[in-house]
Amino acid sequence: MKIEERGIRKWWHALPPNKKEHFKESVRKNKWKLLLGLSTFGFLFVVFYFTHLEVSPITGRTKLLLLGKEHFSLLAELEYEAYMEEFKNDFLTEKDAQYLNIKEVFYHLIECNKDIPGISEIKWIIHVVDSPDINAFVLPNGHVFVFTGLFNAVANVHQLAFILGHEIAHAVLEHAAEKASVVHLLDFLGLIFLTMIWAVCPRDSLAIVGQWLQSTLKEYLFSRPYSRTLEAEADKIGLRLAAKACVDVRSSSVFWQQLELADTLSGHPNVPEWLSTHPSHGNRVEQLDRLIPEALKIRETCNCPPLSEPDPRLVFKLAMKDFLKESEKKDLNTTAEKQKVDPLPIGKQKQTSGA
Repeated sequence: MKIEERGIRKWWHALPPNKKEHFKESVRKNKWKLLLGLSTFGFLFVVFYFTHLEVSPITGRTKLLLLGKEHFSLLAELEYEAYMEEFKNDFLTEKDAQYLNIKEVFYHLIECNKDIPGISEIKWIIHVVDSPDINAFVLPNGHVFVFTGLFNAVANVHQLAFILGHEIAHAVLEHAAEKASVVHLLDFLGLIFLTMIWAVCPRDSLAIVGQWLQSTLKEYLFSRPYSRTLEAEADKIGLRLAAKACVDVRSSSVFWQQLELADTLSGHPNVPEWLSTHPSHGNRVEQLDRLIPEALKIRETCNCPPLSEPDPRLVFKLAMKDFLKESEKKDLNTTAEKQKVDPLPIGKQKQTSGA
């Protein structure tokens, strides 16, 4: 896009003054034709946009899909080959205990949700990567990559089932194709925006500022918020998938509380949500807590056994209180020990250390 703009500018600057004037005069004489052409273009763009909208059979939400399924499948296959090459030395074998545990939970989710549109049509394949990263992702062609860091981070099988349900939701909701479609649309609109700036004032400096402004606005006002919306939707549908598999869905919000605690203890800085492609841990906890009552009703309709154990959210809350009390005690004991080891007055200490 930037190369095309520079090419147009070079062409314009290379024109002799008389041809530039002739071009401007031609534009003035044909302004109504140009206006009609732009109007026709705008009409065709609107028609193109609305003919590429689809309604999700799972959520009922209207989404934009510009890429055909065959074309996007090819791109997904190329992405799959790239990941297989990247992790080729880190995959766990199919006999590994962690691999078998993840596979069992995953296919149990698939079996319990075969009635969901799209799940039975996808050929699901599990890949477990030996890596400390707390991460998992799914490709549109059904290849699921789970990192051992995630397996070690979950407290129980219920949390693991929710995370895997979240990844399944991304695939069946076609989030990757939807996100790619929105990016293409924004790039196209951005090109029009930059062309209009150049038409008004064909200067390199203004074009550079315009391009930076366009890319920044696209990233922080559209791309990242849209990505967070898709993540929240995957949480919502993933929770439903877990509920139909008779999972204790109350554990879902605890997982994000655990990660938030781990980040705090490790001193990781809290990135503002508007800078991230994912919702903050706290917002995910709030959303899941709002959705859990509905998920519990879904669980009841699936003839699941009753939940006999105490609410994991309450257990975690009580554990946090005990943890904070113990931390306060340790801090007090540490302070007291320092005072015992340090019998000299402060002023004298300073004098000794300076000698």
